[in-house]
Amino acid sequence: MTTTKRRSERQQWNPDLGVLASRLSAETQTGVFASLRAEGHGDLEMRHGAVLPYLDEDGIRATELARLSGRHKQVVGRLVDELEELGYVERRADPGDRRAKLVIPTPQGLEALRVADRAIADAEARHAERIGRRAYAEFREAMRAMLEPRAGVG
Repeated sequence: MTTTKRRSERQQWNPDLGVLASRLSAETQTGVFASLRAEGHGDLEMRHGAVLPYLDEDGIRATELARLSGRHKQVVGRLVDELEELGYVERRADPGDRRAKLVIPTPQGLEALRVADRAIADAEARHAERIGRRAYAEFREAMRAMLEPRAGVG
């Protein structure tokens, strides 16, 4: 890394991993939420994107949403509260453990998930077209490998 240029200039001509990941994430989220707005789900906010990808049709516990999303349980709880108020999810007793609650998408929530899934698939197809399908598949595999927990670490 050279120190002859200002950070802002360096990040423009040679962005680091954090900047690249942030840009890709922001571009993806912007596209997903634009699609959601266009399909009548304009009440969803980008912050809801922390849990929406992990919702299962048959429900998931909030603690599992927190683990999968990497967010604190309290943050996930607030997001689920908001999604419940907006009509996208409901909480029901877990049949496997009546003390626990499942977060289950409502029909409105399932429709929003279908819209988001289509937007993600469209974005992935655009990226694959831009850099080539093989390069895109290798990129995804490399990302998974970098994010995979390593034995004995952390």
